[in-house]
Amino acid sequence: MNSTPIAFKGSTLTVILINLQTLCLLELTEAAQTLFGENDFFEGDAGVLNLARMRNTCHDDLQSPQAEPDWQGVRALFAQYGLNVIGVCGSDAEIRDSARKAGLAVFPNMSGGGARRAAIAPPPAQPELPPPEPFEPAPASRRTLLMDRPLRSGQRVHAHDSDLVVTAIVNPGAEVIADGNIHIYAPLRGRALAGASGDIEARVFATCFEAELIAIAGSYLTFANGVPPELNKQPVQASLETADSKPRLTRLKLD
Repeated sequence: MNSTPIAFKGSTLTVILINLQTLCLLELTEAAQTLFGENDFFEGDAGVLNLARMRNTCHDDLQSPQAEPDWQGVRALFAQYGLNVIGVCGSDAEIRDSARKAGLAVFPNMSGGGARRAAIAPPPAQPELPPPEPFEPAPASRRTLLMDRPLRSGQRVHAHDSDLVVTAIVNPGAEVIADGNIHIYAPLRGRALAGASGDIEARVFATCFEAELIAIAGSYLTFANGVPPELNKQPVQASLETADSKPRLTRLKLD
């Protein structure tokens, strides 16, 4: 019986694209702590750092803009939240060379766009087949996870590859996370993170807005001083205007 130590299988590996505006470890650490808290947010996913929009300034006193990026520190930071950084994309030649020396792969530019995740697949091992007969594709749909019990402080629900509908209170210190949209038909007093895998078109809807934090595709707003009075306990939706913007809050008209 013949065997080979290397074999290819036509499967895909899901990779999360993380848009970074800086490689300053101090800034990234502060942002990650605000956004993810103490949670194993990514649960072992692979990730590629998109540096296409990285700015030139750095507020980290321990690292000047000209300093070599601390790749080991950046990887360790994201590993702390369950994300295995495997490479970079969208960077200049100097950063690409630095990343390669640190053992990271360099990928062609990827678009965050409306897609939540990028997929890397090996070439098919079988010979090329004739094209299939044309067919009318079914409209794309997104699954929905329903949560109908109150969430206490420290509890978290993550709707992977789906929307999340919550019909009970989200208390302070609790988190609701979805790769798609989040709909909350009850008081939102904790954290809501929509588009967790990079979907910039995702939104958060809440009928009673008292949130601690709102995030969409990694862009977030915190409310340490309280929700703006005109939105407090009101029906609100949060959305992004552009991939680089902060979430925009608008009042929903339900009547």
